[in-house]
Amino acid sequence: MAEEVEKLGYVLKCPKGTRDYDPFQMAIREEVFGVIKGAFKRHGAVTISTPVFELKETLMGKYGEDSKLIYDLADQGGEQLSLRYDLTVPFARYVAMNKVRQIKRYHIDRVYRRDQPAMTKGRYREFYQCDFDIAGEYDSMIPDAECVRIVYEILMGLKLENFAVKVNNRKLLDGIFASCGVPEEKFRSICSSVDKLDKMKWEDVCKEMVETKGLDKDKADLIGHYVNQHGGKELVEALMSDTLLKSQKSAQEGLEEMRLLLQYCEHYGVLDKVSFDPGLARGLDYYTGPIFEAVLTGNPEEGDEPSVGSVAGGGRYDNLVGMFDPRGPKVPCTGVSIGIERLFSIIESRARASKDQKVRTKETDVLVASGQKGFLEDRMKICTMLWNADIKAELFYKECSKLLSQFQYCETEGIPWVVVLGEEERAKGAVCLRHVVSRVEESVQLDNLVDELKKRLKK
Repeated sequence: MAEEVEKLGYVLKCPKGTRDYDPFQMAIREEVFGVIKGAFKRHGAVTISTPVFELKETLMGKYGEDSKLIYDLADQGGEQLSLRYDLTVPFARYVAMNKVRQIKRYHIDRVYRRDQPAMTKGRYREFYQCDFDIAGEYDSMIPDAECVRIVYEILMGLKLENFAVKVNNRKLLDGIFASCGVPEEKFRSICSSVDKLDKMKWEDVCKEMVETKGLDKDKADLIGHYVNQHGGKELVEALMSDTLLKSQKSAQEGLEEMRLLLQYCEHYGVLDKVSFDPGLARGLDYYTGPIFEAVLTGNPEEGDEPSVGSVAGGGRYDNLVGMFDPRGPKVPCTGVSIGIERLFSIIESRARASKDQKVRTKETDVLVASGQKGFLEDRMKICTMLWNADIKAELFYKECSKLLSQFQYCETEGIPWVVVLGEEERAKGAVCLRHVVSRVEESVQLDNLVDELKKRLKK
């Protein structure tokens, strides 16, 4: 390493909080992206793209305390720019700017956060988000329940069956704060403390509220009574009858929305995976109603997937579009973001540990091979014929290679078929078609090769 620094003048490495992905890892990522994209498309979403950087004023004031994690860019010509922190705010800007009234969209792309990375836990400074959002005026909680259903489909599709989707409502949280005597100007600040309950004990969260944020101890204790509960429909009904919350319109609206959301989740067949959690806060300022977060619930000591924090999160943000177009029509929105990096770290570990499932890093179906000299042009012509027929094929970049080496390459890379050329086959206008796994060989006329391969590849 010291010698390397001396030669280059710096350490050759990825920037902090970023990483490279090798072919094995990319094959897994593409598979995971495929499952996620399939779920989004199955629900009728269209895709859009937005710039990787935005005007700084577009992003500021939307993320609460997390605004300090936004990457600012050096002024390059009169515009103050920042790298996007998420895909939600750029989406809201897109909707407002283009006067969109209704859209169901998905967007899979990189975002950037000036955070302290924890690579082993899937927390990076540059990472992908996979977002699904529904914008437009619709009946209450129908789009929100579909977002929960999509999280369910994706996690089940990735065979991560031990999970729970926590749900809550920002209106309920505000009602709890009001009923506990929290001044309205401290709602968001106290909400950001409650948001740490998944990482800190209640005692530490309470201490932060009192010592750092100046809340009275008795008020913090009263908040703790509500936010440390979790349950289902029964808890919703109990809180609707709570003496303090009965007098709070915001709390009652939030609880009514929770009742409806859980009802629709039951119709969508996902209620057994849903937990009503009044302590769920989601730290971003733009949420206005239902919020949700998916977490894995398995026990690693029993062979289940390791805990990596939340693997999906989202909620309703009815006022964000209006921040960019105050005079325009109100466009309510709800959506969910899949934590692809955390999911990827789990699935990569599972793939490396599996002895039964081999991950293919390439999609080649056929290797065109020969162990004799003078067949390079023939191999090139046959590859061209296969490529023209949309068959994935390749050849060794040598005039002549050992046939055994080419067979071993196919076994290593998972290539199922080999077309073998030789003097005897050429004289007959034929090739030898070899199945790599079974090692069964048969002679096929060159004119029929494309049809014969397509027939076999369909099976």
